[in-house]
Amino acid sequence: MQLLDWIVIGVFSCALIGIVIWVVNQKNNNSADYFLGGRDATWIAIGASIFASNIGSEHLIGLAGAGASSGMAMAHWEIQGWMILILGWVFVPFYSRSMVYTMPEFLERRYNKESRTILSVISLISYVLTKVAVTVYAGGLVFQQVFGIKELWGIDFFWIAAIGLVLLTALYTIFGGMKSVLYTSVLQTPILLLGSLIILVLGLKALGGWDEMMAACSITTVNDYGDHMTNLIRDLRDPDYPWLGALVGSAVIGFWYWCTDQYIVQRVLSGKNEKEARRGTIFGAYLKLLPVFLFLIPGMIAYAMNSKGIVVNGETFALSTPDAAFPTLVAKILPAGVKGLVVCGILAALMSSLASLFNSSAMLFTIDFYKRLRPSTGEKQLVRIGQIATVVIVVLGILWIPIMRSIGNVLYNYLQDVQSVLAPGIAAAFLLGICWKRTSAKGGMWGLLAGIIIGLTRLTAKVYYSNVIDASDNWFKAIFYDFNWLYFCGVMLIVCCIVVIIVSLLTEAPDQQKIQGLVFGTSTPEQRAATRASWNHWDVIHTIIILGITVAFYWYFW
Repeated sequence: MQLLDWIVIGVFSCALIGIVIWVVNQKNNNSADYFLGGRDATWIAIGASIFASNIGSEHLIGLAGAGASSGMAMAHWEIQGWMILILGWVFVPFYSRSMVYTMPEFLERRYNKESRTILSVISLISYVLTKVAVTVYAGGLVFQQVFGIKELWGIDFFWIAAIGLVLLTALYTIFGGMKSVLYTSVLQTPILLLGSLIILVLGLKALGGWDEMMAACSITTVNDYGDHMTNLIRDLRDPDYPWLGALVGSAVIGFWYWCTDQYIVQRVLSGKNEKEARRGTIFGAYLKLLPVFLFLIPGMIAYAMNSKGIVVNGETFALSTPDAAFPTLVAKILPAGVKGLVVCGILAALMSSLASLFNSSAMLFTIDFYKRLRPSTGEKQLVRIGQIATVVIVVLGILWIPIMRSIGNVLYNYLQDVQSVLAPGIAAAFLLGICWKRTSAKGGMWGLLAGIIIGLTRLTAKVYYSNVIDASDNWFKAIFYDFNWLYFCGVMLIVCCIVVIIVSLLTEAPDQQKIQGLVFGTSTPEQRAATRASWNHWDVIHTIIILGITVAFYWYFW
């Protein structure tokens, strides 16, 4: 890092501080202001926040590392702009009409209080143990690689970077609430995009162009069935990413994440109306087409440069581990000033993801637990409780880092494993709850419980059999450990849906008044008219363009 790099970082920091000060000076008089930014966000802020909240250090390390190790395999999870369109076109009308703050609150409206509690508990635990800890852990590794500092003041620089990142982000999230997340995302998103684009262009230039990258990666096989790093669709016998399992598993995880997870949907709930919310998802869908090229492709570039022994600035490019792909590119190929800009982009990604996590977690605790126990609590007190909850979540996330650090190279696999067993039960409850009027309160609740029970059994089996080398083969091990994780995710969704259907048919049907406007076929003429008035031909055209780009991507990398 040279002086010019530090100047760029300083300018970025000043701009960020200025935005936060402006946001803090805005009034957060009630919980709607604090958690949803007053429900007056425009489509630009919503779309930018969706994208910036999604892009975190698991992309800078995990996705680039996946590109360097297995090529296009993980692209199924990243070319999911079409899934955000489902959020905008299908779910936004129901979420907007319900006027809820959280996804658990929506499930209470649709089902019962027990369903709300179950989803709240699942969400809070998953945020602390996966998203917060993973983002902070990987963030510390990124900055340790980029700055090339092992220790500072006798302290492991990993901890200085990780804890400093958490504290800085927590401060502006605690004081600014949802508005600070939204408006800092507007600054952070273009910087992140520009910085990553520069990495892509300079990486291809150093390597010799796109064709050189494709040639280097296409001669590297990834299984025993003739598939290469450039193949997105792989043989059904592939042990890790069989094409059917990848399509089904990524769709289930994507549906849960983009359409039902508080972490993402909260951006949409902050929209001033249905039109702005939907257009925010369309803008976010456009942006979601980019990570494959901004993070996964650079990982493949790093692999190609390493395998070809490319010399950069008089030094042979060397990749210590796949996970070091992106930060190594930053450190080796960027000139002074530009390196500082890209570091700002990385900082933006980390801070935006953490800020969204802190705000969403605090909102879940405040609205779904504290307010239910003390319904007479004043609005300003709810804001203070949300701020305290954020501090607690920060502390828990930091305490979990040492355990996460011991996971090492399987960090990204750990994250995906947890999500693959977390998603199906929740996806089944939301999907059938909105699509089928007959879904009963107990049906939805037992679908969630079935998902928790099966998911925890799978995770427990994974931990046990991964550490017991001489474990004997049996049906339990075959189903809950040996069975491919992507196929398991798809089968688990089917099982949870069956549970919801059977229990619903055996229990009392929901009251039609209770579910009016929350399920297909129950909307009033006024609600349908409002939804129709919220979109026009341009929304349809942009939707078709996004779908067309997705199809073209699959065709090219087939």
